[in-house]
Amino acid sequence: MRRHILNPREDWRAVAADDGYDFHTTEDGHEVWSESAAYSFTLAQIEDDLEAPTAELHRLCLDLAAEIAESPALMRRLGIPDWAHGLVTRSQCVRDPHLYGRFDLAYDGTGPAKLLEYNADTPTALFETAVFQWRWLEDMRASDALPADADQFNSVHERLLARLVEIRARAGNALHLTCMTEFPEDRGTVGYLADCAAQADLKVRLVDVSDIGLRQEVGRQTFVDRGGEPIRLLFKLYPWEWLLRDSFGPAIVASGTTFLEPAWKMVLSNKGILPLLWERHPGHPNLLPAYFEADPRKFELGMSFARKPLLGREGANVTIVTDGQVAATEDGPYAGSGYVRQALAPIPDFDGRRVVIGSWVVGDEPAGMILRESAGPISNDSSQLVPHFIEPT
Repeated sequence: MRRHILNPREDWRAVAADDGYDFHTTEDGHEVWSESAAYSFTLAQIEDDLEAPTAELHRLCLDLAAEIAESPALMRRLGIPDWAHGLVTRSQCVRDPHLYGRFDLAYDGTGPAKLLEYNADTPTALFETAVFQWRWLEDMRASDALPADADQFNSVHERLLARLVEIRARAGNALHLTCMTEFPEDRGTVGYLADCAAQADLKVRLVDVSDIGLRQEVGRQTFVDRGGEPIRLLFKLYPWEWLLRDSFGPAIVASGTTFLEPAWKMVLSNKGILPLLWERHPGHPNLLPAYFEADPRKFELGMSFARKPLLGREGANVTIVTDGQVAATEDGPYAGSGYVRQALAPIPDFDGRRVVIGSWVVGDEPAGMILRESAGPISNDSSQLVPHFIEPT
């Protein structure tokens, strides 16, 4: 694993416009995408140190989700309201289909990769991984900036298409997709998935979250779009914990709508899985010791640890403590969700940039990765996505 300083493509913004990538720069001028550097890996590092552990972590998480879904006590530990327990249990029992997720891993090229967290419900950076990163590789090979036989760990797009075909066969050919469309990144991610779904021969309809309504039918309320069409299959880039606390949340149970991601996956989007995984697999090479904040065993971590909210995104409300001193902290709106403590993983530092690997699972298969660089030890909304390639053998 090496970091390379590279010249960005002179026309990368024009290429982004051509690809429909209009959310690479935020309103305040921060560039989410950066190609002034890239990381190279050997094929062995990809296959043995990243792809195989991703498959293993996914298996462990599926087993844990099945256990939690049958245990009200475990769901309470995760802060899932009692009225929603049946929703989670039913979703797991019928094996509601799931689409994708992203494991965030600490890895410096020597391994083993360590799980930092699992973005199982509403992960973004999907388009950047599947489309724009691949386009970067093609352009760099064509310009001889990279060897012609350089490769990339990236089958995200192809696996999304195949998975959506499987979901269509099981859940029907009409798919609504929703998000809070005022946010460019969310709108772009959902737009990309809508394009994938159309390629998979699904009938696609985009709808803002605020435009979803409830219609009273015999014995139940049904979710409908603004045109009154029932929503039978819904992809939502909108977290489950927000859905549950919204006024229409209780209607989900009897609505007849199949959700992507499904209700059983809300347990995996909760950082409470970090101590639960450690309880069940102590010493696992890809896990870090972790404990709930109320667990006195947390003191086994000593004076250095990461304190993370059960529910949180973009590094919000995360605190890094080193030798008893706060080394870094982020404010945010998630302080009321409860906390876990996790042992510190050494986040590799390349040229003053800290890098975390986002390793994707589509369906049940590892599918690719994207890297996120930060100036400090906490990945947040000022981080940047950078591409990677596999060195020719």
